[in-house]
Amino acid sequence: MREVMPELLAWWEAGDTVGVGTVVATFQSAPRPPGASMLVGPDGQAVGSVSGGCVEGAVYELGQAVVGSGTPVLERYGVSDDDAFAVGLTCGGILDVFVEKVDRATFPELADVAADIEAGRPVALATVIEHPDPAWLGRRMVLRPDADVPRTGSLGSGRADDAVADDVLGLLASGHHATLTYGPDGERRGEGMRVFVWAFAPPPRMLVFGAIDFAAAVARMGAFLGYHVTVCDARPVFATASRFPGADDVVVDWPHRYLEAEAQAGRVDQRTVLCVLTHDPKFDVPLLEVALRLPAVAYVGAMGSRRTHDDRLARLREAGLTEDELARLSSPIGLDLGARTPEETAVSIAAEIVARQWGGTGRRLAVESGRIHRDPRVVR
Repeated sequence: MREVMPELLAWWEAGDTVGVGTVVATFQSAPRPPGASMLVGPDGQAVGSVSGGCVEGAVYELGQAVVGSGTPVLERYGVSDDDAFAVGLTCGGILDVFVEKVDRATFPELADVAADIEAGRPVALATVIEHPDPAWLGRRMVLRPDADVPRTGSLGSGRADDAVADDVLGLLASGHHATLTYGPDGERRGEGMRVFVWAFAPPPRMLVFGAIDFAAAVARMGAFLGYHVTVCDARPVFATASRFPGADDVVVDWPHRYLEAEAQAGRVDQRTVLCVLTHDPKFDVPLLEVALRLPAVAYVGAMGSRRTHDDRLARLREAGLTEDELARLSSPIGLDLGARTPEETAVSIAAEIVARQWGGTGRRLAVESGRIHRDPRVVR
């Protein structure tokens, strides 16, 4: 929904009615992830995509029908359907798409949710997409863990609201959308109610240490991937905003001291990635002592030759780091792409980060078998 929010909000503010189709579950090689949305505007315009083009026509027609009837619909498209080829989903995947009518009456909280997303405040939107009682369909609850009033709206009962609210915290921490299954009244061991949760967390952080030319390329790549990028170096002559236009922040501080302060302030979490590009023992050894002892970060990579790596490990062992802590270090940083230039190296580092995030092998898809897309790692 994030990518279509500007158009949706503009129509909503104008008092128009919009059909919204959202991918709420995928199976096998589905082309778009959960959370991908398509709008059917009041003027007949289609905005966004739920399948990369495969079933857009069918969802468009369904969106028009839902706007007319006002009744939400959960539809499955895929190879198991008799009309799979008619709707065009020939990739072998299966999509569950929830289509609903959105206007000021059905979604009065939309403007506030959009403001939270724009400001980078954590907010989640939980919607009932399947239930034995049709009256529950489309009910939604907005959750803001940091707000004075942490939730507004209701899915249908206090028990269901409490169960979903507990699970939403895990989804916000991991930054993933997901469909959750419960009993009709929120029972954890039951079935019958499915709730889709959009989890709009602030952008994950990429901390790049070392104000070198490779860092500039890594900062640009991190911004491209959607990270909030900070470049940190203790040398003010090198750590300047003009040298790192791709970074959101450029900090002059000793790297280990900055990381320690950020961790203590709660600004480093399990989605944070750390790229240590200093390859100078006086900077990277104290920094890695802090980084590898943090309870939860997504990735810690350090640049350097294999000789530098061996020397670094020896120094870290002398500093008291355990083998389990050292095993968290990706060094030399990046995947083996044969990269040489700063830009190529940045691609190599980004590839390793993505592979770690999704459990990829880093091998060529042409020599692999099985599913191409993996499920997100969600904490529940």
